[in-house]
Amino acid sequence: MAFSDMQSFIRHLEKEGQLKRVQVEVDPELEVTEIATRAVREDLPAILFENVKGSKYPLAINLLANRKRIEMALGRDPEEIGEELVQFVQDVNPPTLGALWKNRKTGFRLLKMRPKMKGSGPVQQIVEQPDLNAMPILKCWPDDGGRFITLPLVISRDPESGDHNLGMYRMQVYNQSTTGMHMQIQKGGGFHYFNAEKRNEPLEMAVALGGDPALTLAAVMALPEGIDEAAFAGIVRGERTAMTRGKTVNLNVPANAEFILEGTVRPGRRRREGPFGDHFGHYSEAADFPVFEIRTVTRRKNAIYPATVVGKPPQEDRYIGDATQQILSPLIRLMHREIKGMWAYYEAGFHNLLVVSVESRYKKEPIKTALSILGEGQLSLSKCIILVGPDVNPRDPSAVLQAIRRNFRPEEDFHLIARTSADTLDFTGPAQDRGSKMILDATGNPRGGDGISATALPVNLAQLTTGAVKHRLVGRTMLVVQMRGDGRPLLERLVRNPLLADLRIIVAVSEDVDIDNDVELLWGIFTRFDCARDVSFSAAEFKGVEPVYHGIMGIDATWKENYPKPLIMNPDVIRKVDSQWSRYWS
Repeated sequence: MAFSDMQSFIRHLEKEGQLKRVQVEVDPELEVTEIATRAVREDLPAILFENVKGSKYPLAINLLANRKRIEMALGRDPEEIGEELVQFVQDVNPPTLGALWKNRKTGFRLLKMRPKMKGSGPVQQIVEQPDLNAMPILKCWPDDGGRFITLPLVISRDPESGDHNLGMYRMQVYNQSTTGMHMQIQKGGGFHYFNAEKRNEPLEMAVALGGDPALTLAAVMALPEGIDEAAFAGIVRGERTAMTRGKTVNLNVPANAEFILEGTVRPGRRRREGPFGDHFGHYSEAADFPVFEIRTVTRRKNAIYPATVVGKPPQEDRYIGDATQQILSPLIRLMHREIKGMWAYYEAGFHNLLVVSVESRYKKEPIKTALSILGEGQLSLSKCIILVGPDVNPRDPSAVLQAIRRNFRPEEDFHLIARTSADTLDFTGPAQDRGSKMILDATGNPRGGDGISATALPVNLAQLTTGAVKHRLVGRTMLVVQMRGDGRPLLERLVRNPLLADLRIIVAVSEDVDIDNDVELLWGIFTRFDCARDVSFSAAEFKGVEPVYHGIMGIDATWKENYPKPLIMNPDVIRKVDSQWSRYWS
C-alpha cells in the first residue's frame, strides 16, 4: 500500500493498532522527549499528541519507530527494494526482451521516478506569514540551545548544476521567522550553499514538514550527489511524488506535505547554533551555521506537526537508519563485486562503526575496498571500518568479533588514517569536522593461509584489573574494563601484560557505560575515542616512515574532560512522566 501523505499513514497505523492518540496536555519542552524515548524502548505504538501546550497543532512522533511500522510504510521489507534494483540492473545488462519482461514490475516501478507536477496541493490550502511560535516545536534535552525542528525535509537547488536535493538538517528556532540550518559536511544542501556563497548569491530553500514516509526515508538516504531524493522516493513508494511550485520560491515542493516553510539562506551570514542532544548520545557543541530566513508558510487546513527525538540509542533513528541502509547497501555491489554485505551499527551512531564483508580475489583487495568506501559520499564519514570474510554476517557482532580473533594481526591488518575529515557530530577529534579513521582487516589470507587463533583466557581477570570498577570479557576476544577517571594508565599496563596475550582488543570505558548491556557497550566504546589519539598497541616500531604495530590493540574510550556531556533527562521531568504514564496510554 502506497501512502501519498503523512495523514493517510497515520490513519493506517491507527487502524492496525500502531498509533495512540494522547489527549492529556503535554509540554513540548522535555516532556515529549521523555515519553517518546520510553515508548521506543518499550516498543509502544506511534503517538499523536492532540493537546500540546502552547500550540494549536497536534504533534505526531515515533511514526517509524519499529520494524513493523517501517514495513507498513514501504509495503514490504526494505531490503527487498535494494535487492530488486540490483537484480534488475544485473538482468538487463545487456538488455533483452526476455530480461525486460521478467523484470517488468521493477521496470514499471522505475517509471515512477519522475515527480508528478500539480498546479497546487493540500499543503497550499493556507498561505500565511511565518509564526514558528505557533508550532509544537520541541526542546528535546535540558541543555539544548533552544527549540529545534527535528524532522524537516530541506529542499534546495544547486545554482551551478541545477540539481535538486532533499536533505534532513536540524533547525534551531531563533524567533518566529528565523532558524539555523545545520548542514553538516558531505550534505547536498551544504554543497549547494557552498556554490551560492562563491557566487555571493542567496540560496532559496523550502522546508517540508510532514512528508509521506517514503519521502522522509529518501531524505535521510546517503544517495550519490546529484540524485534527486524526491525521484528516488517514487521508486521506494511505487508511486510518483506529487510536487507543486512554491508560492514565493522557485522550487518544487511536496504537494501533500503538512507545512512548507519558504525562504532563503544568505551568503556570509552565520549564527551560533546549539548545543543539541544528538544521536551520538551527547550534546553536539554550539558552533556557527547558516541562517534560514522564512518569508512565507503554506500549510494544510488540518495540519499535523511531525517530530522525532534523537539521543542515546535506541531511538527512532535506529529504525529509520537501518531501513535506509537495507535499501541502499545492496546497491554498492554494483560498484564493488567483491562486497557481499555491509552494515553500519546504530548502537555506535552509524558512522562510527561500519562492517564490510568482502570476498578477497587477491591479497589485500579488502584494503582497496575500504579505501574506496572512504571516498564514497556519506560513507566517507565512517570512523572505524572492520573488514570480514564473505562467510561472516556483518550484522552479527559476535561473528565479527570471532573474525577478529581468528584473523586480525595488527602488523599486517591495522591501517590508520590520521588528520582527515570527520563527521560533524564526532566530538572526539581535535576540532569540528576533523579527526581520524581506522581500518581493521579481519578477512584472513584469501588462500586460507596462516590466521592466528586465540584461546580462552586462563587467568583470573579480577587480579589483573585491580583499580577498575568492573570488567567483561566479550567473545574471548575483547576485554572491556569499566573505569573511574582516567583509564589510560591501566589500559597501557593491560595491553603489555603477557598473561593477556591471547586477546585481540582491550577497551577502557567510563563508569556511566553499562557494559552488560550490548547496545550500551557499543555506544560507550565507539562514540568516545579518536583513532589517532586514543588507540595504542602492546608495541610499535617504525620501518622508514611506516608505523608497524604489534600485539594487543588498546582503546581508551573513557569520557574526556574536553568532551561534551552525555544526555541525561531532567529528574523533575522523569518524575512527571512517571506520575502521568498511565494517563497518556489510557
